Amino acid sequence: MNLAFDESGRAEKVVACLPMFGMTRAAMAAAFTPAFAGAGLREVYLDLPGHGDSPATCRAESQALLDTVCAWLDRHVGAPVLLAGASYGAYLAAGIARQRPELVRGLLLVCPGVKISREGRDLPEFEPPEAPTGWLDAAPAELRAHLDVALGHRTPAVVATVLAALDSGGPGDEEFQEELRGGLDFALPDEEADIVFGGPVSVITGRQDGIVGYADQFRSMRHYPRGTFTVVDAAGHYLPFEQPALLRSLTQDWLRRARS
Repeated sequence: MNLAFDESGRAEKVVACLPMFGMTRAAMAAAFTPAFAGAGLREVYLDLPGHGDSPATCRAESQALLDTVCAWLDRHVGAPVLLAGASYGAYLAAGIARQRPELVRGLLLVCPGVKISREGRDLPEFEPPEAPTGWLDAAPAELRAHLDVALGHRTPAVVATVLAALDSGGPGDEEFQEELRGGLDFALPDEEADIVFGGPVSVITGRQDGIVGYADQFRSMRHYPRGTFTVVDAAGHYLPFEQPALLRSLTQDWLRRARS
């Protein structure tokens, strides 16, 4: 339960934010602080176990990470929170809403993982959007294939923003992350459970997201009777950095519904 965190604001209402796999609380803050601006919330950004500055003090399995986050929320917050996550962080956030719904007032799920196995994902087929010549030149060679699949808004400026996010925050524990991603327990045991969460939910996806897609996310809306689903053109898996103005608008709508 020894998780590194940053927080801003002293409001009674809390939004806790869980980052993408391999990314840090600093990256999540860079993506979501502008989206929450003016909302009057206490914003809490966590490093997951084995990520950023948080030690790998639990087993390398998703259920253990989820339990660790829940224990941290129980100890440090105590009241139901708004829970935001991106990619793997959103996968865990949805799992928390299934398993510990009393902890969650509402969910903001951005490019959420729904099926942890890549072979089981319904990924879109599309022609890559147009991009300026050399748009990936600043990226390290080992990341270019990933970014080519992941990005829908394909400009040198977006690449620079994503690279800065990937490089921000603490170093993490690469051995732990590889064990987690490659293990049999990377999937939550209730990944396919047909459980309804009745709080306000916003699911935001990228039309050109070649990592998790958008179709599985649309099907998951049956679990969210108060859910809004959005698929954004010219956006991929790093949507918060590709379309920040749209993310802010959609986040503000979610917050409005969460207050009602």
